[in-house]
Amino acid sequence: MAERILVVDHEPETRRFVEVNLRLSGYDVETAETGRQALAFARESTPDLVVTDVATPDMDGCEMIRALRARGATSHVPVIVLTSRALTGDRVLGLTAGADDYLRKPCDPAELVARARSLLNRVGELRATSPLTGLPGNHRIDRELARRVGQREPLALAYADLNHFKTFNDRYGFLRGDDVLALTAQVTRDAVATCGDPEAFAGHIGGDDFMVLLAPDCVTGLCETIIAEFDRQVPSLYDDEDAARGYLELEDRRGRAHRAAIVSIAIGVATTERRWFADHRAIVEVATELKTFVKHNRPGSAYAIDGRRDHGPPAPRTEHDGHDGVDAMDGPNGESSVTRDRDHAAVGFGGNASAGQGEIPDRR
Repeated sequence: MAERILVVDHEPETRRFVEVNLRLSGYDVETAETGRQALAFARESTPDLVVTDVATPDMDGCEMIRALRARGATSHVPVIVLTSRALTGDRVLGLTAGADDYLRKPCDPAELVARARSLLNRVGELRATSPLTGLPGNHRIDRELARRVGQREPLALAYADLNHFKTFNDRYGFLRGDDVLALTAQVTRDAVATCGDPEAFAGHIGGDDFMVLLAPDCVTGLCETIIAEFDRQVPSLYDDEDAARGYLELEDRRGRAHRAAIVSIAIGVATTERRWFADHRAIVEVATELKTFVKHNRPGSAYAIDGRRDHGPPAPRTEHDGHDGVDAMDGPNGESSVTRDRDHAAVGFGGNASAGQGEIPDRR
């Protein structure tokens, strides 16, 4: 659906000029002659952008902008101010009132469209970002993942989820739960910055789910860094007594005592090293399977890397391709904690999880 722009100007020629050029660029355009008409329209149907004259017959343009900003549903709508005056003070007043940009009349059609598109894109990116973590949200993750899978880039998808997060929220409340999510985001962001892949992309799916897209040869280091830093820092978010004990002492609804472990992180990894994926949903499905395997089979923080093959054409060759036997990688304490072969998932364990090996049977 095309984005909707509201044009406000009492001069018919200017109003028509702006309307026609924006329509030719693919936008839906509504027009208003006065500030009150514009506010009434915005109340009925929130526009994606407002282009308004600095002065309307019934109210000052700055007054209209303040009214838009004061209403929750329109407080985020970007505004471009049109002015025929050369005075800097008029532009400053508009920007101070909450306008995002300005154009002098008569404006160039190409500049008008470029500024409108720039503002709409900027707002779209902000809407696609998690306000809590500052990481890209579902829309941007989906778009970036579809692009990379579609271009057949060598790719690893690391899907992270927190264990015992609900218990933490129940004990300490959602505000302190937000601190855990913010920590997870920061640890993930820092790990991405040092993973060795300048094109790595981190996102926050929602809740306690996070995702990283990166080169396959960087994913093991990323997982181990995330786990090590998360396990090191998360105890600081607990009360001192609970952190020292290493678990929470709780009671269920019947008054029976039980223990809940410290929050940990589970990461499932799917890669294109040994198989093609028909689309981006397929690689997410495999990463989800690996994440679930880790959560249900290992205590503490751990990661699992899929190593199964399919019967399709070979995946894009990387430095890890061509192995016929089993590759063993050293775990965090020097033990062999990752196993990879052609028919099973390579499973790496780190942090609080005991070292060892795990398999997911090939489901071809």
